[in-house]
This record gives sequence, C-alpha cells and structure tokens, in this order.
Amino acid sequence: MRRRATLSILAAAVAASLLPSAAVAADKPGPTITVPTLEARATLSADYLAAGPQSGALVTPANGRSGPFPGQVVPGFSGIVDAGDGTLWAMPDNGFGSKANSADFLLRIYHVKPRWETAKGGAGEIKVKGFVSLRDPDHRIDFPIVHDDTKQRLLTGADFDIESIVRQKDGSFWIGEEFGPFLLHVDSTGKLLAAPVPFPLGKSPQNPYLGAGETPRIKASRGFEAMAASKDGRYLYPITEGAFVDDALQRRRTISEFDTRTHRYTGVTWAYQTDQDANVVGDAFTTGRHQLLVIERDDFQGEASVIKRVYALDLDKRDVDGFVRKTLVLDALKIANPAHLGAGDGYGTGDPFSLPVQSFETVVQLADGRLLIANDNNYPGNAARIAGKPDDTEIDIIDLRKVRAPKASATTVIGHRGASGYRPEHTLASYETAIRQCADFIEPDVVSTKDGVLVARHENEIGGTTNVADHPEFAALKATKVIDGRSVTGWFTEDFTFAQLKTLRAKERLPQVRPANTAFDGLYEIPTLDEVIDLARHSVSCDGKQVGVYPETKHPTYFDSVGLSLEEPLVAQLKANGLDKRNAPVFVQSFETGNLRELSRLTKAPLAQLVDCSGAPYDLVAAGDTRTYKDLVTDSGLAQIARYADGVGLCKDVMIPRTSSGNLGTPTTVVRDAHRVGLEVHGWTFRRENQFLPAEYRIGTDPNGIGDLAGEIRAFVAIGLDGVFSDNPDVASAAVS
Repeated sequence: MRRRATLSILAAAVAASLLPSAAVAADKPGPTITVPTLEARATLSADYLAAGPQSGALVTPANGRSGPFPGQVVPGFSGIVDAGDGTLWAMPDNGFGSKANSADFLLRIYHVKPRWETAKGGAGEIKVKGFVSLRDPDHRIDFPIVHDDTKQRLLTGADFDIESIVRQKDGSFWIGEEFGPFLLHVDSTGKLLAAPVPFPLGKSPQNPYLGAGETPRIKASRGFEAMAASKDGRYLYPITEGAFVDDALQRRRTISEFDTRTHRYTGVTWAYQTDQDANVVGDAFTTGRHQLLVIERDDFQGEASVIKRVYALDLDKRDVDGFVRKTLVLDALKIANPAHLGAGDGYGTGDPFSLPVQSFETVVQLADGRLLIANDNNYPGNAARIAGKPDDTEIDIIDLRKVRAPKASATTVIGHRGASGYRPEHTLASYETAIRQCADFIEPDVVSTKDGVLVARHENEIGGTTNVADHPEFAALKATKVIDGRSVTGWFTEDFTFAQLKTLRAKERLPQVRPANTAFDGLYEIPTLDEVIDLARHSVSCDGKQVGVYPETKHPTYFDSVGLSLEEPLVAQLKANGLDKRNAPVFVQSFETGNLRELSRLTKAPLAQLVDCSGAPYDLVAAGDTRTYKDLVTDSGLAQIARYADGVGLCKDVMIPRTSSGNLGTPTTVVRDAHRVGLEVHGWTFRRENQFLPAEYRIGTDPNGIGDLAGEIRAFVAIGLDGVFSDNPDVASAAVS
C-alpha cells in the first residue's frame, strides 16, 4: 500500500500536516489568526474642489461629470504621510491620467484631518486644512515645463506623474513619479531642492530625455507608484509598478535602493513577483530593516476586483522562486466590519467590508500598528461603490486583530474550479473568491500549451470558456480532433503558444445556468498552474492554514500522444513551489489510472483517483483493458488504488444513488470500503442550482433556481465523506462547519 494503511494511521499523519483531518481536526483548537477589522473610516466627496484655477478642461467625461471644473479637483490620494498629530499629508497624482490632459492640474500635497466614523459615531469626513504646491522657482529642472516662464514655476500633471511620497526628519519630502521615472526632493513648502533624479535602469515613453530611436524599458505609467523609506530616512526603496518591457518574466517588479545622502542609487536591487502579469505594485511602507508592506492590486473595480492585497516583504529572504518572500497581511476585499461603518455607501460597505476600487494606492502603518489604507479615485472615472457615481476619496483604518481561529471542520472544502458558481471558472477571480469563501483547497484542471506551459482550463478545447472565437487571428487554428475517443471541434490549447493564449480572456461556460457570471466575460486572463499555486501559497484559509491546491490532469493519454506529457512539468511545478512532500497542502487527481501510477513514482505529494458515475478510465480503454469505474470501487479495486494513491474522488451517485423519482436513495458501502484501505474520500460535484440537486433538495420548479445545497452536503457528510468539491464554497463551508 502506497501510503496510510488504516484510518488511525491516516488521522495521525494528517493531523501533523496542513491537510484537514476527518478524525482529529474538529477536536483540535484552531491557531491564532489575524482578522483585519475596520475601525475607522472617513471620506472626501469626489466632487470636492480646492482653491485654484479651473482644472480638467481636457478630462474624459465619465459618470455624469465633464470639465472644466471651477477649481482644483482632488482625484484621490496616491500617497499619504502620517503627520503624527492626527493630521495627514495626502498627495494626489498627476490629475487626469496623462500629460496631454493634465496641464491645468497643479501638483500639491494636501494637509488633511479625518473626522473619523467609528463604532462610537463620528462624521466620517475628511477636512482639507491646506496644501503645499510643488514648484521649481530655482530652475532645478532643465527641460520645458508648463509654467516655464513664471516666477514660481508651479508644477503640473503634464510635467510629472507623482505617485509615492515619504517624509524626512527635516520636514522635506521625497516623491516617486512615473514619467521619468524620477525621484523628486522638495522642502516642506513644496520647493524642489535638486534636479529630478533619473532611474538608471530605464526610461518611460514620457521621459523628457528619451532619445530619438531609444526604446523605453519602463512601460507608460509603470514607474514609481510605490516607494518606502528606511526608518532613519537614509535609504529609499522605489518599486517599479510594472515589469521592464524586455523582461521575459512579466511578473517581476524591481525594488531599488537609493541613498539620500549621496543622491545616488546604490546598485542594490531585489525582485518581487506579482500574482499575475497584469497586477501592479500600488504602494510601499517600511516596517523594519528591510521589511516592507506593499500593495499589490489589479486594475478591476467593484465586483470584478480580484487582487487588492497588502503583503509583507522581507528583503533578506527569498521564496522558492527566488523572489523576495511575501506574506499576506490584508485582503482588502474581506475586512470584518462588525460596527457596519460606511453602511449604505455602496458596494462593499457591509460586513465584510471591502475596498474594491481600481486604484488601491496607499498603505501606512500607524504608530500603534494599525494600517491606514486609501484610494486614488481617478476622478471622474472610477465608480466602484455606486454605478454612475464617481467614487469618493476614502481613508480607512484597519486593526489587525489576533483571534483564535474556529476549529477546523472535519470535512475538507474544495473550491471546484475556484468558486465557479460566482465567477467564470478557472480564473484567478474564481480562485480568489473561493479562498474568501473559506475553501481549504482550490482546484485547477490542467492542460498544456503548444510550448509546454501548464494552464488552468476545464478542457483543452477552449471555444466555450474563452473569447477565442472573437479573435480573427486565430480562426485558422480551429480544428476537429478525437479526444478520448470523441470527435471534438473547436480551438485547442495545444495549438497555441503560451503568449498567444495570454491574449485571450475567459468567459462563463454555462451562461444559461449562471447568467450573472456573464458580467465578467472578457475580463480575466487564463492563469498558469504556477500562478494558481502561487495564489494559494500566498493565501490563508479561514482556519489559519495555507490554502491547498488540487490540480487535475486532463486527458493525460491524449497529451502523451501529442508529445506534451503533463506529469513531468506538473511535478516540476510542485517541486519549484515546495509542494513535493507527503504532508504538503496538495492533492493531484486524475480520471485515468496509468498517469497516477506514474506520478506515484515521481512525487511524494498526495494523489487521488477520480471515479466517474459510469464509463471507464480512458487509459484502460485505449489499452484494451475492460475494467470500468465500477470495477475500481470494488474491494479489490480500492485495494489496488491504495497502492498508488491516497484518496478517491467519487461521483456523488457512486456513494448515494438516486431513486427513480430523483431522490437520494440508499448509500452504498463505498465510503466505508475506501476508508478501510486507508483512502480519503472526496465527493463531486456539489452545486446549488436545482438541476444538479436531488429532488428533495430542490426549491421551486426553475431548473436554474437555487435549492438547498447545504442539505444535500450534510446528507453526504453523514455517511462519512471527508471532502466536498463545490462550485459554491461559501455554502459548503457553512454546511460542514
């Protein structure tokens, strides 16, 4: 037998690991976990105008607003400094997004005082007390600026795109910007003290020194969105928002070190890896020597948001990929809000609270350890809270409360293709939603691209799950193939390079069943297996454990036949991510048997044999072996599985068949039989729509209506099921808790 021979051995081994244990987890007290909790909130109206000349004459109209505006717009805050006296220095960016439309926007640092809304009450308003204007009266800048010929030479959003700010002990400010990218040093009144410091590793397309024919290494608006300073102010740590144009690893962001005494970069750099190529680094804050907080975010807003996170970095430690180690501190899409602060202010203001804005761009650790977070609202473009209404600027204070985690459930919850009941399957949006809904594992189906990159798709045919049909450049790749004995027409991952596949976007596979999911069609990239694993290992489940990954190899016999074996690259990914261990939070699954036997020789990671309700494993069919799935769940069949696998993933009807009327019938002995030979038993697939439920758990007559999924899950848990695959992890988690 490959692994654990008895249930008692199984329970002991799993209890010592990260895998949930059916035997002991429920009796073991949960660990101490952090529960980010909203403690205070204050907002500034999106339509607030500060004193000054009109602004926004060339702004793109949005959300019922169009320029020019009779004063200076305050389009959110890209950086904040705690003044230490209850007030803040808050800095907007260049105004309206580009050089071309921001010449009438004056660069300023506002002095503001929040009047917090807390559990005890409060106005919840941001009062603007004043501002300092950035200016260059001493002609430190040697290229043309908008107010070149004036005495004060006020700086505008056509001159610089200021994004990040730190304050020195002498009251001066260092500012990171994106058009150069440059570092700017201004005194406490906003006067430029020295020439802008160029970035030695590259220029952006907007850099005024870009030579004719010179290729920019920094993408437009991907300069120093984030910058932190050492506690003594000696060093700055500016971070590129995006990857270098010529970097083969587009998830890499570069952290540099700058010496404020010498006004020179030291040449020391670190590499940070984002969760996905398109994600950006939004802000940074130093918490210790070489310890930083960083914001990582996507460019989505509202319900479409996926990644709005704060990670802690240790520049002196590397993760398994060789990047600086990052640890999740805050998921800004799931913040406890027991006092219901901001209730009624739009999407995400309930309990839990979220900051689902496009530009989550500020994180500051206050003296008492709480986090202050804020947004840039890209006025008037963003409307994350209320459709058609520009987002207010908001500042939130988050307490990182330590609490005892709830006891781990005896039943593992596996987010089936993520939370595919709420987001298009096999997207980071679906997986991240599953994690927020307390899934213990997330499940990617794995197929290969033409150049051997493993990606997450339900099938290698992608016509039904991506917008490939809308790409005329790929029309010639449409084909008819025989996959596992069936003729299939469409587009296939093995005919696309990884780069080509990354130009596609996911769409809902079951639009008639889940029409709400179609609102997200065309938004999300196809993730790689590596990206899914990275998301999981940088996430924490609701019971305080690392989120697990449950990959399924799809059509391994077919992929072998076209020279794209799935097993070796899958094992390489497990090893690269530190998951090639017996106690790792991972299960590798397959409907075929031969590749699981092969995997049992290649990896120490737990394996699971999938068993369908009918038919036979295709590798057996292809070999002329007459055994069926029914044969696999006999006593002898289960004993054979236990020689190479650690668990079985059973179709629901194998465990509890349905009667002729569609109700649950008498349970079979398969769960007990599997346990007897030391196999865990996970069941699939639990979905909330009536058409997928037994008759007694349906509510109403609409096949797509929502039934009593929790009731069905409890019926299966009652016969000893160890884990459930569910499209609705929130319902499953509540049902098994």
